[in-house]
Amino acid sequence: MGCMFSHLAAKFAFFPPSPPTYHVTKTPDGKLTAVSSSTSSTFPAAGDASLDVRVVKTRRGNKVTAFYLRNPNARLTLLYSHGNAADLGQLFDLFLQLKVNLRVNLMGYDYSGYGASTGKPSEYNTYADIEAVYECLQTEYGVGQEDLILYGQSVGSGPTLHLASKLPRLRGVVLHSGILSGLRVLCHVKFKFCCDIYSNINKIKKVKCPVLVIHGTEDDVVNWLHGNRLWKMAKEPYEPLWIKGGGHCNLEIYPEYIRHLYRFIQDMENTTTKSRLKKIWQEIRRRDESKGCCSFGLCRPKCTRCPKPSCDCSCGCCKWSCPSLKGCFSCCKKPTCVSSFCKCSCLSLKGCFTCWKKPSCVSNCCFPKLKCCCCFGKPRCPKCSCWKCLKCPESECCCCAGCFSWLCCCGGGRREGETRGGTTMAKNEG
Repeated sequence: MGCMFSHLAAKFAFFPPSPPTYHVTKTPDGKLTAVSSSTSSTFPAAGDASLDVRVVKTRRGNKVTAFYLRNPNARLTLLYSHGNAADLGQLFDLFLQLKVNLRVNLMGYDYSGYGASTGKPSEYNTYADIEAVYECLQTEYGVGQEDLILYGQSVGSGPTLHLASKLPRLRGVVLHSGILSGLRVLCHVKFKFCCDIYSNINKIKKVKCPVLVIHGTEDDVVNWLHGNRLWKMAKEPYEPLWIKGGGHCNLEIYPEYIRHLYRFIQDMENTTTKSRLKKIWQEIRRRDESKGCCSFGLCRPKCTRCPKPSCDCSCGCCKWSCPSLKGCFSCCKKPTCVSSFCKCSCLSLKGCFTCWKKPSCVSNCCFPKLKCCCCFGKPRCPKCSCWKCLKCPESECCCCAGCFSWLCCCGGGRREGETRGGTTMAKNEG
C-alpha cells in the first residue's frame, strides 16, 4: 500500500521537460558529447576539456546522465541536484556561472526519466541516482567527501539530504528552496504519512556538516517556513540567506545570492577539523544557555553555567590539584574529592560523595533542585557534607528520609536539650 501511494505521489512531484532540451551523442573517438535541442543553451564543442559528459549506471538499473565542469583553480567540488521541472540543458548556463564565480568544480546530473537519463522518476530512484554520481566522483575524479559540497534545489533537497546523512565527513550542504517533505508542501501536517516522500524533516538531524539554507520570502511554491525550519533543525547551521521578495525559481538573479554563496564556499575552504569541532561546541553551549541555566538529561543532570568552586581545605586529602579544584561540584558527574582517608573533609564542597553517579544539584540557579537517584532519602550534614555520622553511633543519628535535623560529629542538626556524654548542646540549624 505504501509503495502504491509513493508511486502516486511521484506523479505529482516530478515534471521532466518534454521533450528533453538536449541529447547525448558519441564522437568517432568514442567520447560522449551533449547536443542542445534548442538555441537557448550552447554546449562546448566535442573534445573540450572543460566539460565531461558521463553516463552512470545506478543500483536500480537506470542510466543517468551527468555533466562534470572542471575549474583548474578549484579546491572543492559542488554536486548539484536540480528541481523537479528542469534538466541539464536548461541549467548548463547556470552551471558555467557557478563554476567561474564560486571557483569550484561542478557535477550536475539528471534524475532517472529526466533529460537523457533512462527509467522513470521516483523518490528511491533519485536516491540511487545521487549515490551513483557520488561514486563516479570518487572513482573517476578522486573526490572525497571532505572536498565535496552537496547542493539541492527544491525537490533536489531530498536526494541531497539523503546522501548527506550518510557522509559524516562531508564539507558542507546547501539547501536552495528546500522542502520539509513532499506532503508538507501541499498542506501543513505534523505527522508522517505513508504517502509522503522526501522526509527531509527527519534526515536534516543526521547531517553533521555546516548547512546553508537559501530561501525566498515570497516563495509561492515552497513556503519560506520550510527553509526556516530546516535551518533551525540543522546541527551545524550556517548563516542563512533569506532573499526578500524572492520567489521559487528566480533567486539566482539577486546579487546577494552569489555573494553569500561565495562567502560560504570560502569559509568551507578555510575550515579545518579543529575549527569545526570548536564551532560545534560553541553552538551546543549557545543552545543550552538559550534553554535556561541548566540542561538536565533523563539519567544525569548537567549544569552548564554554575561557577567552579574552590577547595579551601588544608588537609591535602583531595586529589585533583587542591586548592583550585576543577569542575562544578553542585551538579557534576563525579565529585573530585576521592580520598580514602576522609569522607570529604572539604567543608565547602557539596554533592553526593558516596555514589559518585548522580549528585544533587544544590545551586540556586537550578530549578527544581534534583535529588540524588542513588542515595535519595538519606540525610546529610550541611557542614561536613557527610551522609552519615562517622563518629557517633547510628542510634544517635536521625536517619529517616527527608529529615534534615540529626546528630552529627561536627554538631550539625543537634536539637536543644539533647546531650551526648553528659554535655548539653544548643540547637544548630541544618
